[in-house]
Amino acid sequence: MSSHHILPRLYTLCMVWLAALISGCTTIGEVEYQAFTPMKPETRLMNQVKLTWEVREDVGDFCMRAQKNQANLTQVKPLACAMWVAATNECKVVTGPNPNHVVLGHEVRHCFEGHFHR
Repeated sequence: MSSHHILPRLYTLCMVWLAALISGCTTIGEVEYQAFTPMKPETRLMNQVKLTWEVREDVGDFCMRAQKNQANLTQVKPLACAMWVAATNECKVVTGPNPNHVVLGHEVRHCFEGHFHR
């Protein structure tokens, strides 16, 4: 196979892999059920958070609009999202009407640790 056939395939493979990393809140992968090591308090985005929870029927559309300024390479609608203001230690978790504990816990972790999908 010539290099002009390999490069587009390699590019596509890399883009699919990158999109999977960025879209971490769109699906509940098996990794979400595994234990993780929390960040040390001095490296967290926030330690004492004023947390609010908003339940919306249109959670996917709402979260996509709220995060439009971030680099999202996928158009998959999120299951939930977290929006925070570190200067005021405030964080809002937005879910649909029937989230499970994994989705809720995942978004709360964002409140403390920020963008941990790296």
